[in-house]
Amino acid sequence: MHTKNKNELEFTVFNIDVKVVTFYKFLYQINDIILAMIFITGSFLFFNESTTFAGTVLFVIGSFQMLIRPLIAISRDIHISKIRKEN
Repeated sequence: MHTKNKNELEFTVFNIDVKVVTFYKFLYQINDIILAMIFITGSFLFFNESTTFAGTVLFVIGSFQMLIRPLIAISRDIHISKIRKEN
C-alpha cells in the first residue's frame, strides 16, 4: 500500500490503483443496492397472504443489513487512520 499524498490514499488491487475513500464508497453503494432489493422484494411478498412470512424474513434480514452501513464507515475511518499513522 502506498500514498501519493495525505488526501489521496491509494492501494493496488490486481494492478489497479484504488483510492481508499472510493473503495469504501463503492462498498456502501453496493450494500444500499442489495438492501433496497431485499426491502422491495419483501414488500411484494406482503401482497399475498401465503408469502407474508417470507416477506417478514426479508425485512428482518434487511434490518440486520442496515447495521453494515455504519460498519463500512467505521472501517473506512480506521483504515485511513492506520495509513496516516504509518506515514
